[in-house]
Amino acid sequence: MAITQIHTIQPNILGGNLVNIEVDISNGLHAFSIVGLAGKAIDEAKDRVGSAIKHTGFKSPKSKNQKVIVSLSPADLKKEGPLFDLPIAITYLLAAEEIEIDNEKRIYLGELGLDGTLRPVRGTLSATRVAKNLGFKEVIVPIENASEAALIEDITIYPASSLSEVIAHVSPQTDTAKLKPQPITEISQSWHESTINLEDIKGQESAKRGLIIAAAGGHNVMFVGPPGTGKTMLARALRSLLPPLSREEALEVTAIHSIANTDYNISTRPPFRSPHHTSSHTALVGGGTNPKPGEITLAHRGVLFMDEFPEFDRRSLDALRQPLEDRVVTISRIQGSAEFPADFILVAALNPYRGSEDGTTDLLRAMNETYKNKVSGPILDRIDLWLEVPHVPYDTLTKLNRTEGETDAARNQILSARDKQTERLKNSPAKINSGMSARDIENLIGLDDDVKGLLKQSSAKLNLSPRSYHRLVKVARTIADLDNSTEIQANHVLEALQYRVPV
Repeated sequence: MAITQIHTIQPNILGGNLVNIEVDISNGLHAFSIVGLAGKAIDEAKDRVGSAIKHTGFKSPKSKNQKVIVSLSPADLKKEGPLFDLPIAITYLLAAEEIEIDNEKRIYLGELGLDGTLRPVRGTLSATRVAKNLGFKEVIVPIENASEAALIEDITIYPASSLSEVIAHVSPQTDTAKLKPQPITEISQSWHESTINLEDIKGQESAKRGLIIAAAGGHNVMFVGPPGTGKTMLARALRSLLPPLSREEALEVTAIHSIANTDYNISTRPPFRSPHHTSSHTALVGGGTNPKPGEITLAHRGVLFMDEFPEFDRRSLDALRQPLEDRVVTISRIQGSAEFPADFILVAALNPYRGSEDGTTDLLRAMNETYKNKVSGPILDRIDLWLEVPHVPYDTLTKLNRTEGETDAARNQILSARDKQTERLKNSPAKINSGMSARDIENLIGLDDDVKGLLKQSSAKLNLSPRSYHRLVKVARTIADLDNSTEIQANHVLEALQYRVPV
């Protein structure tokens, strides 16, 4: 019997790799082996595939005295996941001369149940994008994955519910109805409606102003205050202030969460991740024998909220340096390394007192004494907005009236500021103010002599590092955008200074 070959895709966070599946059948004692650096789920596929083939009406490979070798190439690429079930079954049936298929350039994805039904798999979006870029015309996927795969345009997606439906579709001689293509999936541009909005937070006007600045420019935030003052509420209110993702950003986020198998749905809603402070270093940053993404990658294009910030492992906090600066995280292991996207807004919250409050107003000193400098200077240096969240007077809490429309007004301000940034940075890799490089600041942000003098005086008095100086200018530029000002004024710099982390 001739060796037959079809194709599938091994997806990953950044895209995927084409995998060629070959099957050779020869006479001899029964054996069914899968070679090509296959993971445990793929090695177990021989039993699922055999049962699915039997229940689809063909002879099971186990009922024949033959030696079956399934090769997955390239052989040095690690293959994982049950998505190889369907292409292995099709390739075997083709090699056994049980079926014929047409010559269409096609990719197969899907896990098989024992009765031949198709079950959903992870990474469909990434696999479909790679298939399109490689010139394939069709992708056959389980019905549950069809909407995700159909986010990619200019390639035909066929949803199937069973192995028999796939065989009927690919056979050039069958009279059975073919699979119907899946329509392109549209993504509605809508704001995320959080359970907590600005109107729900009484008092804390300075902190709410800081949230608006953070959402407008993508700046990192540190909430500092005693327990129960609203730090977590403020962080969750940020979800309703972030503008909807563009279609390309939504595809990027959906692909990441599809690989990670989270409960994130297809939408333009920026992700919001809130890991517990007992999370392991690998869960937060990523890692493992074969590098996998962590929470900071799952927060890509959204918010990473770290409550009780100093209680996280010191090693994990220091690992935030790279993503906060370069918007990526690199995981290196003996077996290989991977670079995952990690462009997020960090929202951290801490209580400067481990025990009871002592009445001090010097929160930095209290934090250093309580946590013994567990939060390092380089991390604090990368946080743009230091927002104090003190106790709210009881008179304010007992007021029944709400400031209706506060969130809508903030959204309009943020959208207007983002539009100005998009126009200003149209020729730069950066999209918002927080992503500007030193060259962008020099070329795109004009500073008059008064503002330069104020910045020089402030930098000398506060002993600002070059990084702190640049971040100060970025925040001032965001404040100016919110103020509809074409130039940074002295009052914008002064407001930015009041949010500066006092390291």
